[in-house]
Amino acid sequence: MSNDYYKILGVEKGASDDDIKKAYRKLAHQFHPDKKGGDEQKFKEINEAYQTLSNKDKRAQYDRFGKSFDGGAGGSGGFGGFNQGGFGFDFQGGDFGDLGDIFEAFFEGMGGQQKRRTYAHGADMEMTQEITLEEAYKGIEKTITYALNVQCATCSGLGHDAKATFSQCKKCDGRGEVRETRSTFFGNFAQVRTCADCHGVGQIPDKRCVSCGGTGVTKGKKSITVKILPGVGDGQIIKMTGGGEAGQRGSQEGDLYLHIRVKPHATFVRQDDHLILEKEVTLVGLLAYFADADAHPIFAPTIAGKQQNLAIPRDFMFNKPLKIAGEGMPHFNRMGRGDLYVHFKIATPHKLSKEAKRLVKELMQDLEA
Repeated sequence: MSNDYYKILGVEKGASDDDIKKAYRKLAHQFHPDKKGGDEQKFKEINEAYQTLSNKDKRAQYDRFGKSFDGGAGGSGGFGGFNQGGFGFDFQGGDFGDLGDIFEAFFEGMGGQQKRRTYAHGADMEMTQEITLEEAYKGIEKTITYALNVQCATCSGLGHDAKATFSQCKKCDGRGEVRETRSTFFGNFAQVRTCADCHGVGQIPDKRCVSCGGTGVTKGKKSITVKILPGVGDGQIIKMTGGGEAGQRGSQEGDLYLHIRVKPHATFVRQDDHLILEKEVTLVGLLAYFADADAHPIFAPTIAGKQQNLAIPRDFMFNKPLKIAGEGMPHFNRMGRGDLYVHFKIATPHKLSKEAKRLVKELMQDLEA
């Protein structure tokens, strides 16, 4: 590690507290070990330098005595430090400092840092919609109604009277957030929270909405129509943008995630976009079919509601399924369909009469001739 904390942060020795803080945030954001291209050792070095130079007393001792003023570890004396995972936080003075500096450095520029918090985004919701296999085959539109937080009708989601005037929030002094300090065995933890009085706005209306208490949302119901495309699969998720709960004071609504559940079918078993059917035929029926297929056809149902006339080859092996091309499920979001596979179950007679036995014997003789 470098021995010069000022060089580590890239600032002059006379740099102001703000300059030191800005330099730290930029470097910590760049070298954070959880980021792509981060450097855990470099991040530890940057943090060690900042922990010293951001503290008035430690900085004065460092400027006078150098790095060895506390044992040469930049805050590792006293309580021994918390140096696991490359995060050299200093507990020596009994004050853990502002954790916000560390997390702000990581999230800054990534959409996670916000000095003035806005209203809460509406919550996303999840629901399950059960449909039949026939509905999954054809596709269907479903209108669903569900309970959730909706925009307050009294104030149109504003949370206050449209003509209300505002004054600065006294609890947070207009900042929209309050700092809370909690004492623990390891020292004092500082945490920033959204102000509960002004909901992070920094201002208080003189006429809050009595229906929603100033949040802009109330309990209600929503109806939404969802178009389920042909070929949808069991467990597939459909995202309905804006189908979730209303956000506070007119902010963006959440989304609805609809989980599709296709009910088991009494006749067909689905495998991907193919369907499997078990068809029972009698031995006599098969003999009649092969004797005259036109006079004794064998049919099988399809998911489209038709009766498919089966074309069974004479050399067909009945221990294998018969493939009916294009009679399966539609491919989701693309052209074409899967296939129908017919598995035959041959029902043999339990008992043969004398006449039946005679006929079988004659048939065997004809086949052997």
